[in-house]
Amino acid sequence: MTITDVNTAFADEKARQIDTARSREQAFQARIDRGEIRLVGGDQYEILTGWDRGERFTVGRNAEGQISEIIAAHGLDSRSDGTIALYASSPAWHGLGQIIPGGTADMDTVLHAGGLHFTVATVPALYRFGGELHEHSDRFHTVREDTGAALGVVGRRYEPIQNRQGFEFLQELVGRYDVVWESAGVIKGGRRVFISIRLPDTVRVDADGINDMIVPYVAVMNDHTGGGTFQCVVTPWRPVCANTERFAVRDAVTRWAVRHTAGAVDQIKEARRTLGLSIDYFEKFAAEETALARTDIAVADFHQVIADLWPLEDDATDAKKTNFAARLGAIDGIFRTETERVGRTAYAAERAITGYLDHVAPRRPGKSMTEEIARATAALEGADDDTKAKAHKRLMLLTRA
Repeated sequence: MTITDVNTAFADEKARQIDTARSREQAFQARIDRGEIRLVGGDQYEILTGWDRGERFTVGRNAEGQISEIIAAHGLDSRSDGTIALYASSPAWHGLGQIIPGGTADMDTVLHAGGLHFTVATVPALYRFGGELHEHSDRFHTVREDTGAALGVVGRRYEPIQNRQGFEFLQELVGRYDVVWESAGVIKGGRRVFISIRLPDTVRVDADGINDMIVPYVAVMNDHTGGGTFQCVVTPWRPVCANTERFAVRDAVTRWAVRHTAGAVDQIKEARRTLGLSIDYFEKFAAEETALARTDIAVADFHQVIADLWPLEDDATDAKKTNFAARLGAIDGIFRTETERVGRTAYAAERAITGYLDHVAPRRPGKSMTEEIARATAALEGADDDTKAKAHKRLMLLTRA
């Protein structure tokens, strides 16, 4: 029989915990020293490099001041109790939010869990001149009525579309298709909110081959800044953080939008008819993507597609030649990764080109923007839609060769 000295075992375990904590602290400090992250204020840090550049996270510490947890916010807002303003029917990759396993069909539950149950009002815009406060007759601020936080500046014709008003039309689809609310969340302090449901049918690309599954979702985004619209999109992405909310707009296959003016809520009800046409699109989409997945592509042909998308003149400057080579190298790298998953096909080529545009292509941020925000703005505005469409049409020609 083996006899264990509990005091020795406790001391050994405590020593291991201290070594682990010390290693974590050292690794964290090393990232700061290398310029990969920086302290923003309090216990919040910002990532400065890599794919997560621009993301912020909170460092939790125990009573001894050692790092106990690292919580990423992913652009999502916090609720009054400190939890992340996100509802989801299943855990997202980042593990954040209020998870209701299997989801719920109750809209009020979703609005509260996701932090979307606030309303928005407009108040006069004021300015100080000559030591006195004046009112700007044609400008107003949108503010959250629960916190008083300012969200944007709008004109006289602007009328807020309240979150519940805008999302109610989806409740009928939830009941009709016997589906649940998939996700809902708040971004940038309430400036943007989103909610989504999953459509009942699943679309498969090359079912007998790579069998890539496409799940269509209806996502609705509401903007309270005055600079955006209320919009519905049908998309193969489930919005569970700021990034995937941007992907939802980028990959929209059916889109409907309305500005915040009188009568907008009545117009939103018409979106139900538009969304009903989406399933037909997904059938065509799956057929074309399957054709791409079953078409082998030579590297030379792939490079020719890239050359067609980004032509390089014979008399191009050295700088342009360098940029072309860098772009080609980046897309080639993504293509090699995709070919490991789906083979050296036109489908892999399309994934490589769209992946480059969405995640790698350089962006020139404005004075008040980071590169991450500039990239997000480009995705929201569909800056690369024409290039993606051209790439798809060009690759589809190979399927008929």
